[in-house]
Amino acid sequence: MTNGFPIVTLEAVKKTYMLGATEVHAVAGVSFSIATGDFVSIAGPSGSGKTTILNMIGCIDTPTEGSVRIDGTLTSGLSDDQITALRAKTLGFIFQSFNLIPVLSVRENVEFPLLIGAARVGKDQAEWIDHLIEEVGLSDRKSHRPNELSGGQRQRVAIARALATRPRIVLADEPTANLDSHTGESIIELMRRINREFGTTFVFSTHDPKIVAEADHVIRLLDGLVAENSLDALL
Repeated sequence: MTNGFPIVTLEAVKKTYMLGATEVHAVAGVSFSIATGDFVSIAGPSGSGKTTILNMIGCIDTPTEGSVRIDGTLTSGLSDDQITALRAKTLGFIFQSFNLIPVLSVRENVEFPLLIGAARVGKDQAEWIDHLIEEVGLSDRKSHRPNELSGGQRQRVAIARALATRPRIVLADEPTANLDSHTGESIIELMRRINREFGTTFVFSTHDPKIVAEADHVIRLLDGLVAENSLDALL
């Protein structure tokens, strides 16, 4: 359920890369807003610019032109420390390759974001980690390492880890790409339930038609431009 307040705003965003002597216009002028609590799919074929846009929302990349605002904060001009703080407070990430740390247990992987810059995990944080692991259905796998889990279980760990810092936004890059269709559907259902229960904003970069079908709103990209924005129909 959205509250209408824009938590993500892109205005006339362009991103240009140099590939040898050739300019590549990955994003050619994109503007849109995402409301707090939304469940949004950024869809499009390979090369349409969706992962580049997700990276700019996540402060992993910066626009060549235009502006990106996250929870009211203009990201351009932020120092490395300010970007780190913004990510820690506001953003969680789910990757298609899971990106779990192989030598750590499920519980250690989930609590890892809380350990960055902190001496230890407090009691309330520890309870939160246990709650998240229960929410994703892995209470009986806390001590297992990633290589002892199925692909779907690994992605569930990644979802719990993304929520560890209680972010307002979770960015998911092709979160079902390495999963079979049945497991992918269960992961989508899990993320949708978290969206509704916690009010977390989810933004997906995806080819998966099931995620597109489940999304509150769909932003379709083609050749670095917005070809369709279902939000426009509501304005």
